[in-house]
Amino acid sequence: MKKKLVVLTGAGISAESGLKTFRDADGLWEGYNVLDVATPEAWARNPELVQRFYNERRKQVLAAQPNDAHLLLAKLEEQFDVAIVTQNIDDLHERAGSTHVTHLHGIITYAQSSRRASLVYPIKGDEIKMGELCKWGSQLRPHVVWFGEAVPMIERAAEICAEADLFVLIDTSLAVYPAAGLIDYVPHTVPKYIIDPKIPPIAGLSNVVKIAKSATEGVKELVELLS
Repeated sequence: MKKKLVVLTGAGISAESGLKTFRDADGLWEGYNVLDVATPEAWARNPELVQRFYNERRKQVLAAQPNDAHLLLAKLEEQFDVAIVTQNIDDLHERAGSTHVTHLHGIITYAQSSRRASLVYPIKGDEIKMGELCKWGSQLRPHVVWFGEAVPMIERAAEICAEADLFVLIDTSLAVYPAAGLIDYVPHTVPKYIIDPKIPPIAGLSNVVKIAKSATEGVKELVELLS
């Protein structure tokens, strides 16, 4: 039986593939206030703007490539039962070859009904057009969890973390809840590796190995430590 290696990834791992996040510039995301493009209220107020914004982000995701951190995590499946829980909305883990990925905040290459979030569809091409409807007749929107919305995969993610034999945290500030609370579900006795140029506050955690490096360099060191 392979040991279960649970990896929680945040924005930093995608940033090394050239994808920006709203934290890069004082609450702005590609020049937009997140309240204007990443809330249910923004969608109700100006759905065309929100749709256009995510269509552009989707094109950026599709143009980006997995980096060494993504690829090395996928390769670890040869040695471990790897389960990745990501806060990122891109598909770079999957394209790198990881086979067990849980997206906490949705995935931008899919669409969902604007009325029933459980109705999810793969996107043909790189855009959702206004007028494209779900089977019940509601406009399709990005399959992304916006600020103020429930995180439907959080309970499953907590279960995954509780099953860990080894736990790795990569480039997440532990500032966004409920995702930030997932580390509390990891058993105290489990070895924990934290990879981040700026190690986030981790008071109360035991068995912690700190790797103060970027995702790509840090995962290389992690692979050496686990081999």
